[in-house]
Amino acid sequence: MAETDFPGWHGTTIIGVRKGDKVVIAGDGQVSLGQTVIKGSARKVRKLSPGGFDVVAGFAGSTADAFTLLERLEKKLEAMPGQLARASVELAKDWRTDKYLQKLEAMLIVTDGKELLVITGAGDVLEPEHDVAAIGSGGNFALAAARGLIDSDLDAEGVARKAMAIAADICVYTNGNLTVEEISK
Repeated sequence: MAETDFPGWHGTTIIGVRKGDKVVIAGDGQVSLGQTVIKGSARKVRKLSPGGFDVVAGFAGSTADAFTLLERLEKKLEAMPGQLARASVELAKDWRTDKYLQKLEAMLIVTDGKELLVITGAGDVLEPEHDVAAIGSGGNFALAAARGLIDSDLDAEGVARKAMAIAADICVYTNGNLTVEEISK
C-alpha cells in the first residue's frame, strides 16, 4: 500500500478540567484505522509518581510515541521533583530540537493538581484559558462542551464526563469508554 493510500490512525479524545481544588483528566478508549475501530478500550490516561509527586497525564496520537514522551517527562520530573511546568518546558525543548523526538506524533495533557498544561511537539507548553484543555480527534467538541458546562453545578469529573459524552455523540473517532483520573491541589 502506498504511503499516500494509508488511511491513517484516528481516535482519542482527552480532556483536562480544573474546577475548585480538583483537576480531572479523562480519555476515551477508541483507536480507529480509517473507518474501522481497532480497539474500543485503550487506556490513554495514566497516573505517574516520579520523585514521589503525583502527576496525571493523558495522551493523543501514536501510542508508542506517547509512551516515549511520558518516559522522558518522568525522567525530567525525577530530575526536577515537584516542578511540572519546568519539566514540561524542558521536555518541549528536547522534543523541538532532538532529531529523533521531532518525528514523534503525539500530544500530552498533564497536571499535578496545581497546574494544567498541554505539551506539543511544536515546542509549546500551554496553560489553557477557562480551566479546560482538550486534544485529539474529538478534542474541539469536548472543549466546547466543557466550556459550556464549566459554570454549571457539576464538579470537575462531572464536567469532563458530560463533555466527553457530547464529543462521543458527535465525533466518530470518540467513544464513551472512559478512563478518568482525578488529582487534588
